[in-house]
Amino acid sequence: MDKISLKATERTVLGKKVKALRREGLVPGHVFGNKVENEQVSVKETDFLKVFQQAGETGVIDLKIGAEKIRPVMIKNIQVDAVKGTPLHVDFLQVDLTKTVTVPVPLELIGEEPELVHTGEAVVIQPVNEVEVEALPADLPEKIEVDISSLQQIDDAITVADLKIGEGITILAEQETVVAKLDNAITEEMQKLMEEQAAETAEAAAAEAEAEAEEGEKAEGEQENEAEESKKEASSEEAEETNQSEKLTE
Repeated sequence: MDKISLKATERTVLGKKVKALRREGLVPGHVFGNKVENEQVSVKETDFLKVFQQAGETGVIDLKIGAEKIRPVMIKNIQVDAVKGTPLHVDFLQVDLTKTVTVPVPLELIGEEPELVHTGEAVVIQPVNEVEVEALPADLPEKIEVDISSLQQIDDAITVADLKIGEGITILAEQETVVAKLDNAITEEMQKLMEEQAAETAEAAAAEAEAEAEEGEKAEGEQENEAEESKKEASSEEAEETNQSEKLTE
C-alpha cells in the first residue's frame, strides 16, 4: 500500500482546553511508539477523515509535523463522539519500517454468489470478519479478499489456508479457521422452531375442533331434550282434552 501524507502541528493545548481546538475544526492527537519520543499533535478534521478513508488502520502515513519532521505512523485508535460521530481524539503509532507489526485486517467477500443462494436454498455466512496479520508496515494489505464463487454445495467452506496473500505477510490464525461457508437458508435451530410452532398450531386447531364437537353434542342433546319435553307436553294436552270430552259426553 502506498504511503499517504497528513499534515499536523505540534500541540501545547492539553486537557479540557482541547475543546477549543475541536471548535476550530482540529482533532487532537498523540504520537507514540516503541523507544520513540511521545508527541502531542493536532490535525485538521477534514484532512484526517480523507486520510483515514484511504489508509484505514493498516496503511502507513507520513505524518508531517511542522516544516521538517516526518514520522511514519499508523492510525491505532480513534475516539468518536457518540452523538455526532465525529473524531474527538486519535492515537498515531509510529512504526519502524524495518520491523514487522501485527494489525487486524478486514476480510471482504467477492465473487459471484452460488446458484443455491439465488434460488433461496442457501446463504453465505461469514464467521470471521477480520484476521490478525503480521508484516512489514509497508507490506500490510488494506483488506484480504475472499472469493466465494468456489462455494457450490451446502457445507462448502473457505478457510484461512485458502486465502491468497502477498509475500512477507503472515496470517496469525489457525489454517483450518473457516472464513466463509455455504449453509442452509433454514438452519437446524430455525427448522426446530418452525416444527415447534407447527405443532403448537396443530394442537390449538385440534383443541378448537374438540371444543366445537363438544359444543355440537351439547346442542344436539339440548335439542333432544326439547323434543322430549314437547312430546310430553303434547301428550298431557291430549289427555286433558280427552278428559274434557268425556265429561261433556256424560
